[in-house]
Amino acid sequence: MAEPDGDDALVRSGSLPEYVYAQLRQDIFDMRLLPGDQITETEIAAYFKVSRTPVRQALQRLQNDGLMQGYVRGGWEIVPIDFKRFSDLYEMRKLIETHAVRRLCAQAGDQSVLAGLRASWCVPEQARELDGPKAAQLDEVFHQTLVRAAGNQEMADTFDRLTDRIRIVRRLDFLYGDCLHSTYEEHAAILDCIAAGDADAAQQIMGEHIDGSHAEVNQITLHRLHSARATATTKPPAYVSVRVRRSF
Repeated sequence: MAEPDGDDALVRSGSLPEYVYAQLRQDIFDMRLLPGDQITETEIAAYFKVSRTPVRQALQRLQNDGLMQGYVRGGWEIVPIDFKRFSDLYEMRKLIETHAVRRLCAQAGDQSVLAGLRASWCVPEQARELDGPKAAQLDEVFHQTLVRAAGNQEMADTFDRLTDRIRIVRRLDFLYGDCLHSTYEEHAAILDCIAAGDADAAQQIMGEHIDGSHAEVNQITLHRLHSARATATTKPPAYVSVRVRRSF
C-alpha cells in the first residue's frame, strides 16, 4: 500500500476512521497483513499521519468484523484463521439461505427482484463478468438479495453480518479458484427452481452450492496462507511491529 500523503489525509479528515478502516481491511483481505501480525495504535497513527482516535475507531470496527483483536496497551493482532469458526459460519449461512429459497418458492407475489437477478445471472457466457473482485461482489449481492426478498428483516440483518465475517475467505474463490462459470450456472438453476416453485430442488442446489464454495475456500485459504508465509519478505509493512510466524 502506498504511503498516504499528509495533505490527502487532511482532505479526508471528515471520514478518517472510515479511511483507515478501509485501508487496513484491504491489507488483511489481500494478505499483506497476515494472521498473527501485531500492530499498535501509535504506529498506525504515525503511518497515516492522524491522531490515535480515528485509528482506535477503525481497529474497533475491525475487531467487530472478527478480523482484529486487542491485547494490551494499544496493541492489536490480526486474528489467526479459525477454520472451525468459518465452518460454523458456513453452516449458519446454509441454514439461512436454504430457508430463504423455500420461503421464496412458497411466495406467489412480486417477481421483480428475481427478474433483476435473472438479468445479471441468466446470461450467455460472453456476457458474464470475468473480473474476480467484481464477480465476488455480484455474488454477494445475489445471495443477500434472495435473503432480503424472503421478507424476514432480522434474518437479513444477521445474514449481512455473517457475509461480512466470511468475506475474507469467500472472495478467494473468485480471485484464485475456478468457480466463476459454475457460479453462474448454479445461480441460474436456483432462480429457475424458485420461479417454478420447486422448493426441494431449490434447497438442494443452494445447499450444494454453499457446501462446494466452503470446501473450495478452505483449500485455497490454506494454500494462500502457506504461500504468503513462504514468500513474505523479512521486512513487514511499515506499521507492523512484529510478524509472528505460525503454522496453520
